[in-house]
Amino acid sequence: MKTPRRYAALLGAFFVLPLALSACGGDGGVPGNAVVKIGPDTIKTTAFDHWFKIAATSQAQQGGATAAVTLPDPPSYAKCIAQKKKTAAKPAKGQPNPTDATYKAQCEQEYTTLRDQVMQFLISSAWIEGESADRGVKISDTDVKKDFDKQRQQSFPKDKDYEAFLKSSGYVQEDLLYRVKVQDLSNKLRTKILEGTDKVSPAQISNYYNKNKSKFAVPEKRDIRIVLTKTEGQAKKAKAALASGQSWKQVASKYSIDQGTRDTGGLMSGVAKGQQEKALDTATFSAKKGAVGGPIKSQFGYYVFEVEKITPGTQQSEKESSASIKQLLVSQQQQTKLDAFVKDFQKKWKGRTECAKSYATTDCKNAPKPKASTAAPSNTATTGTPTTGADSSGGSTTDK
Repeated sequence: MKTPRRYAALLGAFFVLPLALSACGGDGGVPGNAVVKIGPDTIKTTAFDHWFKIAATSQAQQGGATAAVTLPDPPSYAKCIAQKKKTAAKPAKGQPNPTDATYKAQCEQEYTTLRDQVMQFLISSAWIEGESADRGVKISDTDVKKDFDKQRQQSFPKDKDYEAFLKSSGYVQEDLLYRVKVQDLSNKLRTKILEGTDKVSPAQISNYYNKNKSKFAVPEKRDIRIVLTKTEGQAKKAKAALASGQSWKQVASKYSIDQGTRDTGGLMSGVAKGQQEKALDTATFSAKKGAVGGPIKSQFGYYVFEVEKITPGTQQSEKESSASIKQLLVSQQQQTKLDAFVKDFQKKWKGRTECAKSYATTDCKNAPKPKASTAAPSNTATTGTPTTGADSSGGSTTDK
């Protein structure tokens, strides 16, 4: 069964990945049955394997697969290679079949990428739990269940659909409850961090307004009619035709080479100063209403023009602007506070995070050194180090 998109709110942005690693801990102070040690706590290999398989299943289903998922199986990747051979499209005429080495490289790349995503997800969730505990942020099991039930009802009004989802995805309800718990903790943590940032003084509003008055001004605008010609002689003929009583529609249609206005009587509506080429802009904004001017030489040819309407500019007062200024200043204060928090949060928790060598990612203090070759950037918005308020992307079982 393909994971329903309507369940995305409950599942978050947990990306799918292949197989689970075998335990090879014991290095760097990480117990042999764990993939990472965060302070005194560990995330066991069994937890990693569980979420890794769920992720692989989800990815396969998003790709349209309905059969059982074949997970990349390091170090030989024999099963993965066999599956790729079985499902590979027939090469184009004259093209060779991919070799086992090609398939193995694909399997290894898939495994490595997805392994890193799972580790980042597990570590991120543990960091949120740890930071919440340090700051006294709590959420009851009752509240988590209430939030979960609400999301489940929205996504799966029918129990049979929910049960089918669990069966096909590999999730158990405890997994989903944990994901909701981490997300709720993240939301509460963000609220705590931003306490007081919604306060803006009248002096702050006045100061911003006085420094940015132009942002609250509506400039004068003019409706202008033009005829653009290639030569000055043609421009003079157009101007003479207007003086003789012919309409702008007639004259523009006959003489103008400006494709944007020749069929509308040369009309340009609501033009603000600075929006036209310099020669025409200077002429039209110094002209009086109703007077035909030109010819004006420009880089495009010669203009004949008339200002048909002038709409005076306006200046919004400080009082009229105060609500939008306050909203802007609050947003700036909150972003500054969150940026500072994230910087300290990452430094604090990365320093406490020791990964087993085979599982080390950029979130580990023993992270592998970046390779010189070009690599795809990590999608931190969904799978990397979390920021409070961002999707928590799932959860893990952490030994406390």
